[in-house]
Amino acid sequence: MIVGFGFTKLSAERKEAAKGKIDINNNVTIKNVEEADISLGKNSQNVLRFVFEFTSKYEPNVGLILFEGELLYMEEPKKAKEILASWKKDKKLPKEIMAGLLNTILTKSNIQALILSQEINLPAPIPLPKVQMAQQSESNYIG
Repeated sequence: MIVGFGFTKLSAERKEAAKGKIDINNNVTIKNVEEADISLGKNSQNVLRFVFEFTSKYEPNVGLILFEGELLYMEEPKKAKEILASWKKDKKLPKEIMAGLLNTILTKSNIQALILSQEINLPAPIPLPKVQMAQQSESNYIG
């Protein structure tokens, strides 16, 4: 269960004026997994801290949005030890928790990236809904 989320670094940079076709590549990387303690009232609870990096690269060399942050995840002690051991051994995480972690990171990061892209005049890093107006057919009025 995810019990905490926060950004530790927010960076947005526009390098060159946007001309022609722009490719936007979004990526999330888990950089580290470590044990941490959080206070819950008078008690301390052991959690896993997932350190992540989110990037939106605007190609060719138009801009870059970069976030770093951490996500706190609470799990049964035995399962938490297995997750940590797997990470230390081969930098892999169980598929059953990976989807939830990545979806949370992507949701929060995409919203923040959308806000920052507006501030520095870059295109939105995710497709936004667009209104399509249906063309009216000409009526053949005979009168």
